[in-house]
Order: sequence, then C-alpha cells, then structure tokens
Amino acid sequence: MNVLVFDIETVPDIEGGRRLFGLDGLSDEDTVRAMLALRRQESGGKEFLRHHLHRVVAISVVFRHPRLEEGVKVWSLGEAESTEGELIQHFFDGLERYTPTLVSWNGSGFDLPVLHYRGLINEVVAPRYWEEGDGDREFRFNNYLNRFHKRHTDLMDVLAGYQGNANAPLDQIATLLGLPGKMGMDGSQVLDSWLAGDIAGIRRYCETDVLNTYGVYLHWLVNTGQLAPGERDEELRLLAGHLTGSGEEHLQAFHDAWTGRHDG
Repeated sequence: MNVLVFDIETVPDIEGGRRLFGLDGLSDEDTVRAMLALRRQESGGKEFLRHHLHRVVAISVVFRHPRLEEGVKVWSLGEAESTEGELIQHFFDGLERYTPTLVSWNGSGFDLPVLHYRGLINEVVAPRYWEEGDGDREFRFNNYLNRFHKRHTDLMDVLAGYQGNANAPLDQIATLLGLPGKMGMDGSQVLDSWLAGDIAGIRRYCETDVLNTYGVYLHWLVNTGQLAPGERDEELRLLAGHLTGSGEEHLQAFHDAWTGRHDG
C-alpha cells in the first residue's frame, strides 16, 4: 500500500488581507475581524473566506508505505516554525518522491484548492502533482487532478455520490465507525490558537483529524472490496502499534479513545 492521507489547517491570510483591502495599521485581530465582516457583506452572511485567503499553518499526514520501518506513520510536515511555503513544498515533495494515492476528507472542495492558490503565491514547485500525461503516460487516464480518477480519493465526495447535499461531517462518520472523532479542539478554535501562538496544539489537532480520515479510509477499502475485513484489522493493528510506540501524548490518547470505544 502506498497511501498518503492528508489534512490541512488554515487561518486568514492577514498580510494578504491588509494588502487587498487596505487594512494597514490594524492589529492582527482587527484585520481578521475586518476580513470576516467584508466576507459577510460579499456573501450575504457567510464568514468562510475564499480559498485564496486561507493561510496554511499545518499539514498533517498518515503515510502507509512498505519502505517505512513501521509500515505506517502519522506526523505534521515541517516544523512549528516552518513558513507556509516550506510546509506546502514538503507536501508536494512527498508526491514527487513516492507518487502515493492521496486520500482526504473534502480535499477536492477545500484542501487542494487552498494548496493550489497558496502554492502559487509561495512559488512552490510541484510537477508530479500537475502531471496529466504529457511527461508520464500513466497519468493520462489516472492523475491527481481529475475528480473521478483514483490518484486522489476524496472520501467525503465519493461517499456522498458526488452530491453536495449528501455530504457528511468527518467527525460524525468517524464516530459512527467507532473512531474517536474530534479531539482537543475543532476547526473553529484554530484561529484563536494560532493568534495565541499555539502552533504545536494546532499540529496535534490536525494529526488526530487525519487519523480519523485514515480510519474511515480503511473501512471504505473493505466496503469496496479492496481489503478483506481481516486485512483491514491488520492495518488497524499496525497503526495502533505506531500510536502506542510514538511517545506522543495526543497519539496515545487517540489510541486509548479508539480502543475504549471498541471495548465498550
């Protein structure tokens, strides 16, 4: 298996907002408030910023690959002090090196478009990701860009039958499958954590979110006949070994919450 499950966390691009909307002189907090107010005016009440105005502050992954010593690993790319461009370049460098199957929850609708815009702004180089068959014929009919190709599986999109009104929250699907769901914080708290300088907390939260996505993915592989139930259980045992051996408190807590639900 060569799979990279990914999730990103973002905050408003404060410097970009100042430049676009003439907000020089405002504090970070006031700049964010002004950006959200302008977005409400533009959208008729919605605060969610357009994709290009999201600054990436964390990218977490679960990587399942036979060349890994443990077979599977969860971590956040770069370091807490890495720039946005460095984080995004790390992500696309992984695709360049391994050409994994990408797996996400709403990656087609949010994560990847954000990475497209922010990668462009930060001069990130990602030829393997943008390949459509001119340089590698295998990508002509199976690439990362086509919604219905297999190099990227957006689980939310697939499970909803590509119908937006059937989309479901990751937290609820994960919980229904016996996974822990949200832990530590939720997406609405990321901005306050970032303003408070708690990048480590955001990275921990993103890692537990991507673990939920990986758990759902393993169940989906059984559902689609790509794994037998026993093979899925072996993958889960492999992951459990990594979590308990990581020495990371939040990964151990995820493992304990997950196994505790199954024991109940």
